[in-house]
Amino acid sequence: MKIVVTIKLVPNPNAEKRIDPQTKRLVRTGVETVLNPYDEYALEAALQLKERAGGDTTVTIFSMVPDSLKEGLRRALAMGADDAVVLSDEALEGSDVSATAFAMAAALRTLTFDLLVVGGLTDDSSTGAVPGALAEHLGLPCITNARKVDIKGDGIEVERETDSGYQTVHGPLPALLTTALTFGEPRYASLKGIMGAKKKSIASISLQDLALDRPVGASGSKTELRSFAPPPVRGKGQVVEANDGLSGAQAIFDFLASKRLV
Repeated sequence: MKIVVTIKLVPNPNAEKRIDPQTKRLVRTGVETVLNPYDEYALEAALQLKERAGGDTTVTIFSMVPDSLKEGLRRALAMGADDAVVLSDEALEGSDVSATAFAMAAALRTLTFDLLVVGGLTDDSSTGAVPGALAEHLGLPCITNARKVDIKGDGIEVERETDSGYQTVHGPLPALLTTALTFGEPRYASLKGIMGAKKKSIASISLQDLALDRPVGASGSKTELRSFAPPPVRGKGQVVEANDGLSGAQAIFDFLASKRLV
């Protein structure tokens, strides 16, 4: 069985995020780059499945990342992935969700896989739209919010997390799977894994290899950020002293009514 996990490299979630006022893009230089935390859960799901399936099951990392940052994927390899493939090209800079999913899908078609595992969100944008767009481009069934997954015959059985509980669904392979944060804590890379990751391959794909039939990058994007502003500073809380419960309830109602919440 061949499993592919998409990994995005993002600025450290604990670092202050800034948008360049000229390019209107997230500033990524001068900030530590790490594995997208949501994708670490996707990788953990794939590694658990590999351990249970055994045999010749492999886990390949796929990432759309500048060539200068691809070595950041060594941590994912140290966690247990077998190899990595990156889509890297300067022309991809400025791609929005639509252009990103289109380019990633074209690159993923060059790989052979039975299961594509994707994190549900990315820490730097949090649109949650790329997994569904990938499934649409690749013509794959998409099962979201997985907290457990097993191979059953020629397909997969997935326990999904929902707002009202859990749901067990079955689907054919190949398929795309997104993971919930309740799947299980991502494992730490061991010293042996870190040393072994140095020898694992990271192959590169460029746009020239894909012969896309539409532009990507900023020119191929369907969205444009025209302006942005920091959120307003939170004001001081309002303290109301009430003589009794009735007047207190009336004060709360009047406040909610002024905000058009009731």
